[in-house]
Amino acid sequence: MGLKGDSMRVNKLVLKNFRNYDYLEADFVANVNIFIGDNAQGKTNILEAIYLGAFGRSHRTSNEDDLIAWNQQNAVVDISFSRQGVPNKLGFRFLRDKNKENLLNDFTVKTRDIIGSLNVVLFSPEDLWLIKGVPALRRRFLDIEISQAVPAYYRHLLQYGRILHQRNNLLKKIRERKANVDLLETWDEQLTKTAVLIINKRMESLKKLSMLANLMNRRITNNKENLQLSYFQAGAGENFPEDLGEWFIKSLKNDRQQDIDRGSTGIGPHRDDIILYTNGRDLRNFGSQGQQRTGILALKLAELEFLKAETGEYPVLLLDDVMSELDGQRREHLMTFIRDKIQTFVTATEATLFPSVKQGQYYRVKDGRIAE
Repeated sequence: MGLKGDSMRVNKLVLKNFRNYDYLEADFVANVNIFIGDNAQGKTNILEAIYLGAFGRSHRTSNEDDLIAWNQQNAVVDISFSRQGVPNKLGFRFLRDKNKENLLNDFTVKTRDIIGSLNVVLFSPEDLWLIKGVPALRRRFLDIEISQAVPAYYRHLLQYGRILHQRNNLLKKIRERKANVDLLETWDEQLTKTAVLIINKRMESLKKLSMLANLMNRRITNNKENLQLSYFQAGAGENFPEDLGEWFIKSLKNDRQQDIDRGSTGIGPHRDDIILYTNGRDLRNFGSQGQQRTGILALKLAELEFLKAETGEYPVLLLDDVMSELDGQRREHLMTFIRDKIQTFVTATEATLFPSVKQGQYYRVKDGRIAE
């Protein structure tokens, strides 16, 4: 049974010397593709290759040489996919000790130009730390979703990072009496302009995500629990200033000496956080493990609906060994939600984790080879 026309899909994946795959050429026609095998056989490597197509980088390592088979000097990843029913192709050429080459429909492009071409949502056991973990995890979660929906946002993030780096370097020089404090004026103005763009987009997107996540959470809990997402701004908390730009540049000036003393900028999108509440209580501090796992599942399902609303298509869903982390009720809810409408790639060690799946293609993975 084919997918409806409102879902992206990966049609073909070719790997050469990628991780533990000497060569793989796989065509995917099923809605749900389930890869079963023991650990360290290559299941996650398939998902990693697809994720690479969405962001131009791995979600597991920042060292691209790690993606090349240990006894080889180069590697290839080719992904044929459909967007709005139109065939597209992404390619990556890795050469040891060199920067990789990115290809979009056979044209060489920069990594930032890939974002938004193939949209994916990844759900892995590490995501269960999204609530309990450090703020950087939640910022990254939000930034990834917005960047896929609005590629220009990703460019704002890159620009903000460059300005922040320059301002922090200047703060250190001022602290060492190697630069004049008046030089901060220009950087403060540039930082403010970009920060306001990022924060406003985050706020707008979080409002939509919060509504969707609450809807999912209520379905999973039979309308017993509400889930709310709130933006927490460094220096202002959840009480948002009326004029963000004016507040931001004034705060930079007020905190200037403190920033100089520590050599870094204390406020901005790089310091903000997202707070999750269940029935008005902070999920991180007061939620049970079951409530936290329900919250994460609701958040992941909300990601799918958010990208569908923003782009007109569901993204491809990657479920990396997460089924064993969810109980039967949550597994059933997840599989029921995705069935027939979202192309999904799932890894697991046991086929018994999918007792109710009546459709989809199962693959056995062993030593870098897959078989139906």
